[in-house]
Amino acid sequence: MFQKKKLLEELADYFKNNLKKGYTKESLRWALVNQGYSRMEIEKAIRKAELDLAASAPILKTKPEIKYEIVTEDKPEKKRRWFGLFS
Repeated sequence: MFQKKKLLEELADYFKNNLKKGYTKESLRWALVNQGYSRMEIEKAIRKAELDLAASAPILKTKPEIKYEIVTEDKPEKKRRWFGLFS
């Protein structure tokens, strides 16, 4: 049981470090599958890494300010050029 938790921690650290480097979850997942890790262990490690990263993310205190502005477009009147020729 202790070794499984240690393995889960190591895999979660692997995911956290490599996600910070810019690798995608999918590429990391397939790299570990090709190395022989089970998919369940990988999925648990991904969930744990995501929770750890979300817990360490800063909380935004300021809310974005939305400004509304009414923009009117003046459409020029079309001149009737062809109607004058045929009348």
